Amino acid sequence: MAIHTRKINPEDDLGFGLQPVIKSQPLINKDGSPNVKRIGLPFFNTANNYHMLITMSWTKFWLLVLSGYSIVNMIFAVVYISLGTDSLNGTLGNTSFDHFMNAFFFSAQTLSTVGYGHIYPRGMWANSAAALESMMGLLAFALATGLLYGRFSRPSARIVYSKNLLVAPYLENSKGIMFRLANFRRNILIDLQIEIIFSFNETVNGKTERRFYPLELERRNVSVLTTSWTIVHPLNEKSPLVDMTKEDLENTEASFAVLLKAFDDTFSQTVHSRTAYQHHEIVWGAKFKPVFDRAPDGRIVLDLSRINDHELVVNI
Repeated sequence: MAIHTRKINPEDDLGFGLQPVIKSQPLINKDGSPNVKRIGLPFFNTANNYHMLITMSWTKFWLLVLSGYSIVNMIFAVVYISLGTDSLNGTLGNTSFDHFMNAFFFSAQTLSTVGYGHIYPRGMWANSAAALESMMGLLAFALATGLLYGRFSRPSARIVYSKNLLVAPYLENSKGIMFRLANFRRNILIDLQIEIIFSFNETVNGKTERRFYPLELERRNVSVLTTSWTIVHPLNEKSPLVDMTKEDLENTEASFAVLLKAFDDTFSQTVHSRTAYQHHEIVWGAKFKPVFDRAPDGRIVLDLSRINDHELVVNI
């Protein structure tokens, strides 16, 4: 592969240094997270609990909350039953299952401080268990409220990227590598800056090393992301990829890391988004289809479901 000789800036290595890519393992995952497996951490590692609860998906978060809520109520239900069936007054039913369900729902009422009054504890130990559970409920719901607020208030960018990189016609008698992005949310992103780091394996003196090159772009900044933005790296004489082939990229485990920074007008804070493309995600000889149309009243309509729509072209 013809790579123009240039001095490599150590700041462009994305923190990986000269470590090569092997077995097609990407340096950057599709969601922008580094593909690094960490070991040597304590078995009960609490250092990242808050970060994990804030950043996990909503599905996992609610499953964790509901699971914890159910487990705590079942534990206290067992405690009340172990104190005797007469530790709770106002219960109905005679079977073991009835006693357990009465204790479970009494625990749920106590934990949430609802207290309908139909069932109430009797005796020192039962009242002590109910008091302890009530205190735990207040602390737990305060913690859950803080986590919910943190999840909603945490500024983040929700950018939708095209699934593929395209090698497409560009200007007259030229071509470029391009992909497309758009804002998935209704908020306004301003002062956007984007950077693409191209990396590949290179053998130097019998040792395989990873090389990183920031690519020149047609446009690195936009003032406002109104519709979609097609990022283009022109394949001209200044490009390190001007004479690349599909086989060259495959043999060198080539990849493209995308780093986007923008200012969120809603939160008045800077937000970031990252993704990556691997060599097998490049479509050669294609161009993007329009992603927006016109409504009958003349208003621009942006269809985010068409962000990756492209068609093959000839003579490229």
